[in-house]
Amino acid sequence: MNDQALREPTLLILTAIADAPRHGYAIAQEVEKISEGRTKMRTGTLYGALERLLEQRLIAVHDEEVVDGRRRRSYALAPHGREVLAAEAARIARTAQEATRRLGLGAQAAPGLLGFSDGTVTA
Repeated sequence: MNDQALREPTLLILTAIADAPRHGYAIAQEVEKISEGRTKMRTGTLYGALERLLEQRLIAVHDEEVVDGRRRRSYALAPHGREVLAAEAARIARTAQEATRRLGLGAQAAPGLLGFSDGTVTA
């Protein structure tokens, strides 16, 4: 893995399939859920990203079937993808911890417990 942060769509897709294999539509739904509605993946964007992630061996085809004459694949996190996602999660946690420290919130707020959705910081 290189030292660059994952782009948000990649991070969201990998996170969406980290706990269970999913087909494209379910991945799009999970991405929207994980991002609290901030990211809605269009079909072309999603499938282009899935092809790229397959080429990079971050994900793998888990299952493939034909439904109503159309191929339907489900995707799972590949071992390399699990390593990359774990490293990115650790990097994000370190950054959040440093932001919390610099904000002077110290031990009163753990990373992930800060609310930024309305522009305020809450512990």
